Amino acid sequence: MRQRHLMWLLTSMAFGVSHSAGLWAAQVSSAYSVDASAPIDPDLGMKVPPGFEATVFADMDGYARHMAVRNDGTLYLALTVRMGRGSTMGIVAMRDNDGDGAADVIERFATNIPGTALQFHDGDLYFGSKTAVYRFSFEGDELVPAADPEIVVDGFPVQRLHDAKTFAIDNDHNIYINVGAPSNACMEEFRTRGSLGQQPCPHLEVQAGVWRYDADANGQTHADDGVQIATGTRNAVAIAWSEDHEQVYFLAHGRDALSSLYPEHFTVEESAELPSEEMHILVEGGNYGWPYSYYDHIQGKRLLAPEYGGDGKQESEAGLYAEPIATFPGHWAPNDLMFYTGDQFPARFRNGAFIVFHGSWNRAPLPQAGYNVVFQPFDGALPGPDFEIFAEGFEGTDVLDNPADATHRPTGIAEGVDGEIYISSTVSGRVWQVRYVGE
Repeated sequence: MRQRHLMWLLTSMAFGVSHSAGLWAAQVSSAYSVDASAPIDPDLGMKVPPGFEATVFADMDGYARHMAVRNDGTLYLALTVRMGRGSTMGIVAMRDNDGDGAADVIERFATNIPGTALQFHDGDLYFGSKTAVYRFSFEGDELVPAADPEIVVDGFPVQRLHDAKTFAIDNDHNIYINVGAPSNACMEEFRTRGSLGQQPCPHLEVQAGVWRYDADANGQTHADDGVQIATGTRNAVAIAWSEDHEQVYFLAHGRDALSSLYPEHFTVEESAELPSEEMHILVEGGNYGWPYSYYDHIQGKRLLAPEYGGDGKQESEAGLYAEPIATFPGHWAPNDLMFYTGDQFPARFRNGAFIVFHGSWNRAPLPQAGYNVVFQPFDGALPGPDFEIFAEGFEGTDVLDNPADATHRPTGIAEGVDGEIYISSTVSGRVWQVRYVGE
């Protein structure tokens, strides 16, 4: 393991990333951030900054997840099933033929497969289910593929938690697949107060990391063909390749329940804000710290997890784990990541990152938070020191105590062929289109 940690340090130095280079993002307002005092249109269900216009592109029956746009402008939306909510699954193809910001052609396919991730690569549509990644090919301009999908990678573990197989595809035809951890903190007894963490954590062998495969090959399996690129990622749902920066970036969901499991070390207020949601560059051999550590953006330190002897103050051993390049408030749940490449938005957005936060469920007794879309400006290959709230109001109330009461929960984002963006919501199945219309 020491050799892999050294490999990460050497690789990260080559990329210009080091422990001292971390930029801990803080929320700020700008001319292009949402006006927090502006009212929310209840029919629209969200708000965007001045100069931008949002429309309801479609309302779907199902638990909406990620999206991808074909080069002819057709939007594809993944649907899954989750905890008994939503019985419709598969993929929805949507097209706006009259240009009014709403889909007027809607067709479904693969309705027997629940999934989350979608991405086009060399004209084919890749679809990540809970245990496999599929590839759909199209004939001509057909909206729905006539042929059955090919299996790119199969054999991922069946698990109840963190089962979405999200991925990123680079310019060298590599596909990097996130395999989430099936637990909160790898405790010997699941979410049991005072239970110790397993040492070593067995999940790290086949889960809680990112694996690389050949995006062009068929019939690969997780056990036989995957190359583990990184470990220690609890669930890197938000993962994306940046064309401009030529890097894979990701944000992982941080662990839960610090105060309920360890009230002697953490107050409910501390537990509501911690640990940080971390943004990283994916580097080969990287170890990102789960379950042995977590990042505390308030103290600006990586700390030892309480399951492994930590007390909220003790730092993890220096040099073992990657430092984040940006951090965000705890439990916001980063669910998608997209680098903006278009020119429909103002120039400052180009090559910056949009991050979709699904929102918290575990800040009680404090109100829930984080139901928003953030814009993170970049300075070269690294994020700047500040982020902005680009879209919010999805939850439908100023104070949200129970996440089940949220009207919408944002989860996916995609860029259209003309530079517009699309945002999806899980609980409502809604998809919005957002365009810049000027001052």
